[in-house]
Amino acid sequence: MQDAQELRAAALRCLLETDPLAKTLGVAALAQAWSEGAVILDSAAPLIETGTIPGRPARPELVSPRLVGRRSMATVEGRAMLAHALAHIEFNAVNLALDALWRFPDMPAAYYADWLQVSKEEAYHFTLLSDHLNSLGYAYGDFPGHDSLWEMVEKTKGDVLARMALVPRTLEARGLDAIPPLRAKLAQAGDMAAAAILDIILRDEVGHVEIGNRWYGFLCEARGLPLRATYDELVVRYKAPVLKGPFNLEARRRAGFTEEELARFA
Repeated sequence: MQDAQELRAAALRCLLETDPLAKTLGVAALAQAWSEGAVILDSAAPLIETGTIPGRPARPELVSPRLVGRRSMATVEGRAMLAHALAHIEFNAVNLALDALWRFPDMPAAYYADWLQVSKEEAYHFTLLSDHLNSLGYAYGDFPGHDSLWEMVEKTKGDVLARMALVPRTLEARGLDAIPPLRAKLAQAGDMAAAAILDIILRDEVGHVEIGNRWYGFLCEARGLPLRATYDELVVRYKAPVLKGPFNLEARRRAGFTEEELARFA
């Protein structure tokens, strides 16, 4: 085990990788090595950023969300634009999971294992969407994307509590609400392959949001903070977006939101 790689350092290397294929393959290899006991964890290791975070390709061009373009399901190009937008979200999600894994020291080992699992599943989602995009005659990078998700990752890099509160259980949880109507549109347009991919993503995203909820609760308890009041204060402090319905209450319940929180969404 003297030559075994260290988990957080390896996650940082994956995060810095700019090529999407190399990144997804690297994440899969790291998860496999961890499962085989070939990776050690040093939760206190001091790590230094040696490149631009996150590593990503030159394309897609990043623009304001309002400039990404409309996505009509009536054309192949419109469905490709939607698949591209979803692939971009999943690529960012790979990066945010890796960032959560490497950036925050002195957490329990289960925390790092959880975020490694999330990074593996997000990489799988990206691969599914990228392959589907290719089947439509396009590739990741052919359309512009926006950086809203990563902006909150950057804002919360100084506090793991804020990260858990405002990325998985706020921004990623929006996917639980957004996926069902998107799936319905794709199915209505006859793109059953894309609809099936969204079924997989929704299934896994429930677990990802649950991980965020669970570690948010753990950190609040460890710091002696009330869950709801602390969350409300973090939303204001970090200028998190105001959530708007409709909400997928059943999926949010399975993802660990309390009945008190769900009542606020009803």
